[in-house]
Amino acid sequence: MYKNIIIGALAVGIVGTGFWGYQQMEEKAQLSITAENNYQRAFHDLSFHIDQIEDEIGKTLAMNSQKTLTPALADVWRVTSLAEKSLAELPVQGLKMEEMEEYLFKIGDFTYRTSVRDLNKEPLTEKEYQTLEQLYDQAATIRQSMRETQAKMMETDMHWLAQRELEEDEPAAFSVAGHFERVNKSVQGFSEVEWGATDSSIRNLNGELKEALSQKEKVSKEEAKEKALRLLDLGKGAKVQISEASDSLDYPAYSVTIDDPENKASYDMDMSVEGGEPIWFMQDRQINKVKIGLNEAVNKAQAFLERAGKDNMELVESTQYNNRGVLEFAYVDQGVRIYPDSITVEVALDDGDIASYVGRGHLIHHQETRDLAKPALSKEAAQAKINSNVTVMEDHLAIIENDVNEEVLVYEFYGTKDVDTYRIFINAQTGQEEKIERMHDSEPEY
Repeated sequence: MYKNIIIGALAVGIVGTGFWGYQQMEEKAQLSITAENNYQRAFHDLSFHIDQIEDEIGKTLAMNSQKTLTPALADVWRVTSLAEKSLAELPVQGLKMEEMEEYLFKIGDFTYRTSVRDLNKEPLTEKEYQTLEQLYDQAATIRQSMRETQAKMMETDMHWLAQRELEEDEPAAFSVAGHFERVNKSVQGFSEVEWGATDSSIRNLNGELKEALSQKEKVSKEEAKEKALRLLDLGKGAKVQISEASDSLDYPAYSVTIDDPENKASYDMDMSVEGGEPIWFMQDRQINKVKIGLNEAVNKAQAFLERAGKDNMELVESTQYNNRGVLEFAYVDQGVRIYPDSITVEVALDDGDIASYVGRGHLIHHQETRDLAKPALSKEAAQAKINSNVTVMEDHLAIIENDVNEEVLVYEFYGTKDVDTYRIFINAQTGQEEKIERMHDSEPEY
């Protein structure tokens, strides 16, 4: 009898230990998912900000007004600060990233010092313009190296957490560390730049998103799971794991990871607790040889937006990066493009899968209708304000945000200068040059 009691007690103990071990494994898996999602988010943001740095510097070279040059230089500083923040959030402390960090610091320092002085009284010198030209060329080199790194990491299905588990004899070229050190080396080749000659707050987009979502009804984890599967059009074979997103976000969100064995892919997604809205998501799989063009990719993206209930979205920019089509859509109200209300969709050009989605701007700014003012200037009068070196090819009416985040009605002109294409926004009421954006070119497959 005593023997049976002892055996029973041991059995209960073994079961209890096993259950405890299972719980520990589940908790560890959830922590790993959250950490990996945070690293993926930071890397995605860093890549985006590197692109922005090149664009923002390029804008300054096409500007014709000291009044708009000051906020443009401030924008370069702001975006550089965001890139530094994203880099700091990645587990690269043990990597040789000194040149990259120093380069970002110098860009930020130069643009900050030139933006805070009165450029009407003390305009940029010829040497400072040459500095901007150098920075523009060098930013393109970094962006290309970053894109190549991003492509290689996705091609080989690398994960940030996995780099800590690599064996000591693992070749650096095949690791996350190896690829990032290659980005760093792309900076080492730059010649010395003649840098020449108050801390402003960075816009809290997460706080604005929290406010925009605050009135929406909360969804449970099960509802979030169903929404994610329906949005991605995945079958019952897909496995979903959901946890609370990082406390660093200002708004409550679910961190969603989906394994789709049928298509040999997985997805990382942030979905808001309030409203069950996808903030962003990214597909993780190897994208094979390009088989479809941008036109078909646009059709795939438009079908996805319809499925997501995003109506009246118009394609405003399309670019091919490696084997992905990057598509920007803006909401259209009464024939006017509402640029703050925008969505970015990436489409895999091998089979048309939606590879990534960013909808933060749409969620913050969307209104079904706006009280739109009539332009005070004619299109011809607005076009006369553009730099004479720019050849205008196309025009639209649009709403954009100015440098103090106010919505303004503008004429949108597409123009070319040398080999670059620019999108130039002229205030439809005052004729002021509000903003200039350099359009992206398609990039080669790495």
